[in-house]
Amino acid sequence: MSEELKISGVVITFNEEENIEECLQSLLDVVDEIIVVDSFSTDQTKAIAAKYGVKFIEHAFEGHIQQKNYAINQANNDWVLSLDADERLSGNLQAIIKLLKKDGTKADCYRFNRLNNYCGKWIKHCGWYPDSKIRLWNKQKGRWGGVNPHDTVVMDTGTTVKAIKADILHYTYRSIAQHVLQIDKFTTIAAKESHRKGKKVIFMWHMVLYPFWFFVQKYFLKFGFLDGQYGFLVCISGAYYKYLKYAKLYILNKRA
Repeated sequence: MSEELKISGVVITFNEEENIEECLQSLLDVVDEIIVVDSFSTDQTKAIAAKYGVKFIEHAFEGHIQQKNYAINQANNDWVLSLDADERLSGNLQAIIKLLKKDGTKADCYRFNRLNNYCGKWIKHCGWYPDSKIRLWNKQKGRWGGVNPHDTVVMDTGTTVKAIKADILHYTYRSIAQHVLQIDKFTTIAAKESHRKGKKVIFMWHMVLYPFWFFVQKYFLKFGFLDGQYGFLVCISGAYYKYLKYAKLYILNKRA
């Protein structure tokens, strides 16, 4: 009989007192240790995490990708299960991972569906579901990559991926105001990253046609209208994100 697989749960935080407790609770019975890397929260995040006996590390934030790679490097096990603080493992996914630990891995990484909750409504269209993500993998064969702030796990060439049809529950935004603030924050990061890489803006395409096409694609072709008023809010906010990102990049390029 093979030895049970050891998994490290990894979470990065900053002022996540509203989310961190339920996130940690969903990991407790699944992983063998929990690593929380915090960028010096000023709320009760640290105190809440302390109740669960996690390894709590304070580390200056240099970017989402950098922080998440730092976090997985603190794990004692090769296998890591990474969640954001506003995510939880569904009961079904917890049970599947427990079985996986006993039976042994059949791949180098595992991809899960992510079901997003927007202002109290589960969004099942708009291109938001199944929103498949690699979140369990052998850290010797993959690391966080992508473009800040939109990180993704990048596996080595030749690694095997297995999809599991069970959900990570993602509590995205509790209010429209919170969403608008996040859009402003993330579009600034994305525009600066694009500017650093020398990307250009075609005014009519990037700031007019592309946001419009994005809305049409998500609301109509991806059936966002089936999510009702919340589906409209998700799709129009996504179009606004695209517009604002390229508007900020346009200004940065003009000032360069």
